[in-house]
Amino acid sequence: MMKVAALFSGGKDSVYAIYIAQQWGWDVIHLVSLQSKNPASFMYHTINIHLTPLLSKSLRIPLIFAETAGNKETELQDLKKLLSPLNIDGVISGAIASEYQRTRIEEICYDLKLKSFTPLWHKNQQQLLLEQISAGFKIMIVGVFAEGLDNTWLGTILDTKNIDNLFHQTTKYGINSAGEGGEFETLVLDAPLFSQELLIDQFHTIWKRDHGYFQIESAHLKAH
Repeated sequence: MMKVAALFSGGKDSVYAIYIAQQWGWDVIHLVSLQSKNPASFMYHTINIHLTPLLSKSLRIPLIFAETAGNKETELQDLKKLLSPLNIDGVISGAIASEYQRTRIEEICYDLKLKSFTPLWHKNQQQLLLEQISAGFKIMIVGVFAEGLDNTWLGTILDTKNIDNLFHQTTKYGINSAGEGGEFETLVLDAPLFSQELLIDQFHTIWKRDHGYFQIESAHLKAH
């Protein structure tokens, strides 16, 4: 059986990559999360990354969690340090279209003699999001950073009713339908592979002229 570690942010694509890997019969034995001190990091999600320990508990997969300064020159080395001692065959990530992320993960895996797997790579992005919702993923938008997406989207749970509106906006403004270019960020609150749902206790929204965040201050898990 293939043993892999999953790069994990709690967003829809990192969770869905794990979901697919498990359907393939692979053993996802570690989650790996890096909390970047640089909110403009090219490699790592930063919004609500502090919730990955709770999501790890719901997934029943051990989490390896560390901080990185988020410097472009050293943030890859920080990831390499986390992966190097692991007894795994490869690393999976939720990259869809970002050559920047995919190639840098592949470089690390090459150095460590690991295989790099991107189960979502170049899949149709609208279809992918529809598949995630159809599979039972409860996906919340927690950050918007593109024209056409205003503060009313913050905290929105994507469903079959509002997804058409999202696709209309992404098509109208020429932005990525899956948010792969950083146009929006997500958090998965529940999914078929979760043993418990993530419930939000306290939050606040931050809006800065043309972009904003849904910042979760506290949350807990509730059994299904």
